[in-house]
Amino acid sequence: MSTLLLLTSALQPSAAVLPALALLGHQVKILPAEGSALLEAPESDLLLVDGRQDLAGARDLCRLIRTTGTDVPVLLVVTEGGLSVVSHDWGMDDVVLHTCGPAELEARIKLAIGRLTAVRNAADPDAHVIRSGEVVVDEATYTAKIGGRPLDLTFKEFELLKFLAQHPGRVFSRQQLLQEVWGYDYFGGTRTVDVHVRRLRAKLGVENETLIGTVRNVGYRFVLPAKEKDSAADAARVSGRQHA
Repeated sequence: MSTLLLLTSALQPSAAVLPALALLGHQVKILPAEGSALLEAPESDLLLVDGRQDLAGARDLCRLIRTTGTDVPVLLVVTEGGLSVVSHDWGMDDVVLHTCGPAELEARIKLAIGRLTAVRNAADPDAHVIRSGEVVVDEATYTAKIGGRPLDLTFKEFELLKFLAQHPGRVFSRQQLLQEVWGYDYFGGTRTVDVHVRRLRAKLGVENETLIGTVRNVGYRFVLPAKEKDSAADAARVSGRQHA
């Protein structure tokens, strides 16, 4: 699940601007399509600029976004007529028709965010390594270890562990995990998640199986090790004293 920021001047919900967005599980925040709105814009993984009704204004906004120095991907939402006039020098990363289907929209979002991730990883060799407690996941080599011991995981087991380790403590429903790990176009049931969690726990070993916690009637989460929780709490207390 990604955080998307929709810049639009239409007094409509995001589903009216881009209907396919309502069928995806991303968190969407809406701000006016104005340069001043960017000053207090929350952090996001991707920006959507509504160019359906005011294409010239959307073009200027895309160019303005690039002058702020942000590297967050920008997708310009246009009508079919707008496709004939968009140009590469507008500053957006991609264009998408407002009538596109959810599978196409999801693919464009993932590709745009993926390109940015690749650039950042090239600049920081360790950016692709996820560390959470004793679990180390290397996205570049598709390998995972716990306490230095390599884990023999299938591709989906690896993707599931990676996703949960990226969001320690956060609870995800089975449906959310299906979408994030298996993809929007996967038609299997949520029992698939339970089966993979069970296999993943078995490979983590008896002493580490509780790292994948079950939240009854909700879903699963990656349980932050007690030592790491204590360290985070200590750091917060020290920070609080320094600012007192």
